[in-house]
Amino acid sequence: MKLLRDNGLTIFLTVATIGTMLGMVVSGLSVYNDELVHHHQPTVSLAAYLISGHFLSALFENWESEFLQMSAYVVLTAFLFQRGSAESKDPEGGAEQDEDPARHAEDPHAPLPVRLGGLSASLYAYSLGIALFALFLLSFALHLQHSAAAEAVEAMSHGEPPPTIWQHAGSAQFWFESFQNWQSEFLSTAVLVVLSIFLRFRGSPESKPVAAPHSKTGG
Repeated sequence: MKLLRDNGLTIFLTVATIGTMLGMVVSGLSVYNDELVHHHQPTVSLAAYLISGHFLSALFENWESEFLQMSAYVVLTAFLFQRGSAESKDPEGGAEQDEDPARHAEDPHAPLPVRLGGLSASLYAYSLGIALFALFLLSFALHLQHSAAAEAVEAMSHGEPPPTIWQHAGSAQFWFESFQNWQSEFLSTAVLVVLSIFLRFRGSPESKPVAAPHSKTGG
């Protein structure tokens, strides 16, 4: 079916996201209720867990790191190079990556911002990086909010006063949660950049042609 063929990547990733999120919910609920039992507190229902700081903090903590990785990757690959990597532009130049969009202002098939020109075209030219960074900031804020809520529940279970969101923002716990994910995202991206110099996966746009020399840069 043409619809499935043309959109197979998005469909698969969407289904995989939903499936793994369901797994996260089921396993997270079990872990959370075990913790509550350990502290001699009543367990919570699935509905209550879905709006709890325990679940939402973990969810947005991971989204935050992923959007950081993607936004950094999009921006950095526009300015930095790695010779031989399929993930990099050629440091020597070669074929132009993207010609001046103003040359297509009269093209009826060009995106609307390109045809409008001016500020709209300038913003659109960097819209992918802007959107991904905005999603990172949103996820970061939601992670902070719900991590603080989870910390407040933990504090009250020990008879301690709950911290404010600003106190939590300055805590080692919050930054440990963030940095433990951020470092893995930068590491995995670096590994992909370097391995794509020497290794191949036939048919993938993230790989150079199988017979391409290691010195070839770009897919």
